[in-house]
Amino acid sequence: MEDLASKPLIDPEIPNKLYFRIGEVAKLAGIKPYVLRFWESEFNGLGPKKSGTGHRLYRRKDVELVLEIKRLLYEKRFTIEGARKILESKPKRGESASKPTAARSRREQGELFSGAPAFYQELRKELADLLTLLQD
Repeated sequence: MEDLASKPLIDPEIPNKLYFRIGEVAKLAGIKPYVLRFWESEFNGLGPKKSGTGHRLYRRKDVELVLEIKRLLYEKRFTIEGARKILESKPKRGESASKPTAARSRREQGELFSGAPAFYQELRKELADLLTLLQD
């Protein structure tokens, strides 16, 4: 039996197709189809559509994810749990790299009033006093 870890891991060129069947994805990734089916149950982002006949149809983004999972597991030697955490921490396409946190949002809201006319400064002071009163 050939050891997968000893093979050099080279990202294959993904053909320009809309959908790939499980055998095609397995061949591209150099793994067995049952491994793909197992990964589907372990990684939330990997969820191929099913055709009317029940065949799995992978999109290009699914194939890219399979190749990334394989890289994390076989090359980087992550556990499945570790690879899952890495993939979940990566920002999705279209999302900004840094999500605003609640503390950051409050700070930005406070900065709205800095340098504002005296009316807003007075209003801010009164609201802060009211908040203090309510918290007591």
